[in-house]
This record gives sequence, structure tokens and C-alpha cells, in this order.
Amino acid sequence: MERKSTKHSSDKKKKAVSNIVFGAAVIILLIIAAIGFYLYATKPSVTSTVTSTVPTTVPTTVTSSTTVISTSTVPTTVTVNQTVTSTVTATQTVTQRVPVMYNLSAAFLNGQVITFNYTMDFSCNTSGITIFANESQQESVADGCEVGQGLPSSDLPSNAAPVYVIVPAFAGLSIFGVQKLGANAQGFPTFTYNGTTYTVLTQCGAADTPAACPDHMSLIYSPAFTAVEESLGIKNGVFGLPEGVLPTPAHDHIVTFSTTQSIPWYIVVVLVFNPNIFPNPLTGQCEQIVPSNVTNDTSLCLNSYANLQKALSTYDSAVLMANQNNPIWKTLLNGKAVDAIEVPSNMILYFSDPNVYPYPDAYYTYTSS
Repeated sequence: MERKSTKHSSDKKKKAVSNIVFGAAVIILLIIAAIGFYLYATKPSVTSTVTSTVPTTVPTTVTSSTTVISTSTVPTTVTVNQTVTSTVTATQTVTQRVPVMYNLSAAFLNGQVITFNYTMDFSCNTSGITIFANESQQESVADGCEVGQGLPSSDLPSNAAPVYVIVPAFAGLSIFGVQKLGANAQGFPTFTYNGTTYTVLTQCGAADTPAACPDHMSLIYSPAFTAVEESLGIKNGVFGLPEGVLPTPAHDHIVTFSTTQSIPWYIVVVLVFNPNIFPNPLTGQCEQIVPSNVTNDTSLCLNSYANLQKALSTYDSAVLMANQNNPIWKTLLNGKAVDAIEVPSNMILYFSDPNVYPYPDAYYTYTSS
């Protein structure tokens, strides 16, 4: 792929989301995450009208003037103050909007933000084979959910389709949602470049955090995690977990089609090392954070499958600049400047993905009473 070198001002600091917009975005994402953990759709939304009659006593002072003609034919004006008590009936109409509870998150489809509606819990298929046969303890703790080798087609449901789970790996260990590793309190990763720290908003925060998505696995085992831990001198795992077992990281989703029918989707993990192509979950747009040698360095914004395929073979100087202190990049890519890599898994999710914008209207349906 041919490159053109472009010069970017190194002292120009841009934030992907302004403070005001960022605050609003976090609130929206957290509200949606909270809604997602309730039950599936339970009843139609209701718009109810309440009419109330309120008797009200209103003291009113009425001033009237009366002209009296006396026998002396001298006009005399007499002013009389009279207090009148009246009852006024007021009718007040109140419209109540009741949300329908769904297990929802979002995804990208051809540059658009669409809705995921989860219909059942995840599954991690270990029937017939054991992907990592010598890691029985890890497999048990992680409910059999493993990343590093895909399932053969014979072990997939006949109607299964791929969902690409894109992880902001450029944010380092903060992707796992642990504040001691750099995540914020809501479960979003953070990324620091040139003295500025950015919060990386995602459609799903890390597992077991306020921003986590419903029907997702809490823990995952991967030999890649083991390699990263060992590169840091960790030999017995972290947080009381077996070596190589970590929380499901924060992530976005990419799909290749939309359907209103729930089907199984097998997960393909994508580790993204270029912050300039990681999209905003609310808009699907990207913004440059790190200087790049690529002309129009956000052109491969990961809001579509087509851009994802290009990113897997694109080398960008932004990757080198963004990951100098990132143990994930150093361990897995050994200094390569590729934008992203794919990693297969044995994990399956179940959802429909209607082509409806999810923030926030897809979470509320209104009907007239």
C-alpha cells in the first residue's frame, strides 16, 4: 500500500471528545448499560394520561363604585369593597413514559451505529475438542471461554455468523477494567499520549463494571494473556485468577449485515493498536490523536468490515508512537506497526441486530393509551 508522508503538528493536542460531550456520552452509555442488565422485554411501553380535578378556594376582592343622588341633588359617590370567594376547577394532564426493558448494546454496520438485542446468555463451545488441553484450571474458571484458536465449522451452529469484537489494545492493560491498571471507575480504558490522558469510550465496558454489556462472559482465558503476564514477571496470574485468565476487555462490535431475528454469532477478537482508527461508540467517527505517516489517517475508521479488512494489513507510524509503553503490543507484535490483528475464539453470542440507532430511542418504545 502506497503511503504519503504528512506532517502533523506535534504540539497540537486534540481530544476525541470535548469535556462536555464526553460527560454526556458517559452518562448515556452508563444508563444503557444499566438498562441492559434488567430482564428482556417484559411489556409494551405505556403512555398514560392522568386527569385530576383540584378544587381551589380563591379569595377575590372586587371594588365597585355606586353613584347615589341625594335629595339635595348633590351627586355622591360611594365606594364599596366586596370580597367574593369562588371555587376554580383545574384539569391537569400528565403523560408518563414507561421504558421497555431490553438487553441491548450497539455495533457498527457499514459506517452506521445499529442496535444489538441480546436474547440469551453466551456460550463457549468446548464440545468435541479442548482448545488448550493443558489448561484445565483456566478453562474451568473461565467457563470454557478461550481466545487463540477458532472452532471448526462442524462445531458452529448452522446459521452462525461472525461478529468482530474490536478491542482498543493501544490502551494497554486498562482494557480489562481494573482501576489499578489505568481504567476509570465506569470500566472504560484510558490512553495517555504526549502528556494528555484520554478516556476511550466503548460500546461495552470491561466485564463486571458499570459499563459492561449484558449476556457477556466475565472471564476469558488466552495463552496471549499468559505471555503478556510473563513478560511483566507475573508467573501465577493476577487478582487471584489462574495465569492467563483475565476479565473480558472493553470493546466495540462490527457486523456485516442486519437482521431482526436472533441468531448465533461467533466472536472474532480484533486487537486495535492505532488510536486514530478507533471509533466513537455514539457517532462511529474517528479523530486523530497521534501523528501518522498515512494521508488521511482516520480513513480506516473501524466502523465497517471493509475498513477492518484494510486495517489488518496497514502499517502506520502512529502505532509505533502510541504503543511505546504498551506490554500487549510489545509482547504480541514485537514492535510491528500494523494497525490491528485478528484472534479467533470459541465464544458465541445470541442477538438480533436491527438497523436502528440505539442511543437512546431504541431503549424506549412509546404507545398511546
